[in-house]
Amino acid sequence: MRAAPNPTLSCCCCRFASPKCVPSAIPNPRFRFGASSPPLRSVSVSTPVASSSSSAAEEPSSPITATSRRRLILLRHAESVWGGRFTRDHDRPLSEVGRSNAISISQKLEQMGWIPELILSSDATRTKETLEILRENIKGLNQAKVHFIPSFYSIAAMDGQTAEHLQKAICEFSTDEILTVMCMGHNKGWEEAASMLSGDTVELKTCNAALLEASGRSWMEAFSVVGLGGWKLHGILKP
Repeated sequence: MRAAPNPTLSCCCCRFASPKCVPSAIPNPRFRFGASSPPLRSVSVSTPVASSSSSAAEEPSSPITATSRRRLILLRHAESVWGGRFTRDHDRPLSEVGRSNAISISQKLEQMGWIPELILSSDATRTKETLEILRENIKGLNQAKVHFIPSFYSIAAMDGQTAEHLQKAICEFSTDEILTVMCMGHNKGWEEAASMLSGDTVELKTCNAALLEASGRSWMEAFSVVGLGGWKLHGILKP
């Protein structure tokens, strides 16, 4: 049965004013930022989180330790149709094969227990439709916060900039308590980012997902400590 999400829509703009996300604050010289990445702007879709019980609120929360495993899913959109003569690339919808593959990848992510708590996605039609299918087929995914980031569409076409851009977005929108994040977008940038972060040669066909892991008390620490090439490639998930 199709789930009936009841998201709350809001618009927000961010230019990384928070000190925790300022690239220069990262101490590791192996991972340095360029100055050309476009600012992030997002339309967010979030589901309210139920308030904690009074007894839980009275007790201090457990500190995030340095061994906290952080999981990053880099998912390329499912296969799309080319569209008509007047259809923009940004507006191309999924094909029937793409829809079937999105259902398959949903089932595999759920079986493996890689359920994101935060989803950052390109706002292209084919990426939104892929996400819609995932939300229909993965139990609990409707509880994840979602941000559609227009720059994810354009950054993927720029050489060597996607990994940096994804790190900025994750640090901006995530919190230390979130341990699994999924970024949805396009090639060539997505497989390039997966390759740069893991140090392996990664190929992502449509609806393929690179599953990456690192440890840290925060996402910023995880990125800064392991640097480029330090993320463990848990595997490539295929439909």
